[in-house]
Amino acid sequence: MSKPTPPTYKTTNWRSYNEALKRRGSLTIWFDPAMRWEGAPTGKRGRRQLYSDAAIQSCLTLKVLFGMALRQTTGFVESLLRLIGLDWGVPDFSTLCRRQKTLAVNIPYRGSNGPLHLLIDSTGIKVEGEGEWNARKHGGSKRRVWRKIHLGIDEQTLEVRAIEVTTSDIGDAPMLPELLSQIAAHHDVASVTADGAYDTRKCHEAIAERGADAVIPPRRNAQPWKETTAGAAARDEALRASRRLGRAIWRRWSGYHRRSRAETKMHCVKLLGQRLMARDFDRQVAELHVRVAVLNRFTALGIPVTAAMG
Repeated sequence: MSKPTPPTYKTTNWRSYNEALKRRGSLTIWFDPAMRWEGAPTGKRGRRQLYSDAAIQSCLTLKVLFGMALRQTTGFVESLLRLIGLDWGVPDFSTLCRRQKTLAVNIPYRGSNGPLHLLIDSTGIKVEGEGEWNARKHGGSKRRVWRKIHLGIDEQTLEVRAIEVTTSDIGDAPMLPELLSQIAAHHDVASVTADGAYDTRKCHEAIAERGADAVIPPRRNAQPWKETTAGAAARDEALRASRRLGRAIWRRWSGYHRRSRAETKMHCVKLLGQRLMARDFDRQVAELHVRVAVLNRFTALGIPVTAAMG
């Protein structure tokens, strides 16, 4: 039997999407005069912070976007403020480094219409060590360190709704409940799509507790679970369906292939840099959160709308 011809897709909003892509490269940077640049009084003893979290995040956003060091970022922001005639102070590089460790990054998102369809995936990003060519030619170094990024992506808006950063020794499945906990309890979650690495009891139970459908392919050697919980029942039903229909047909029937959008978002995260510049773990977390905030801003400008042709 010959394989079915895969459908071809065409972008139906090419004109507006093309304009959105152009706006992503615009050098126009807006500083809202109403934004609180200086630190607000905390009501506690001691001197208040000179700069607000919004000011620190603005500087770190420019650092991540243009791949600059901290001192270059300070000079860049100073020149921008001088060009637009604002007499705001600029945090020096040591202030940026110190505040980055404890910064609570504000990640904007628009939210989807209706229940949320969450796509889960993870990837690794290098912290330090030689490049890939040098490692292949001369062998890996003991100083090659990686971090893992775990993302939950809204299928409708393609924006990141949940993020966790861990060391490389943490598996994928233990982070799914943590990602789900970042979604507000009042927000309905319709489905959670992830690959076979998340086919565990804790993942299925966490998804069932949110009243969502788990679109997770069972492992090839999977066996029915003895538990009678809601998560186990849903997983066993998926196992029976995949055996009856075949794994390929089950994936098309369940919509599992939409998880590829999460892999595309992972690629976008690495387009902002193949490695992390920060050396401390807490600062690395803040750096990745700033990356996600930048990507959500880009995504909000416009995304392609595709339709199957033929």
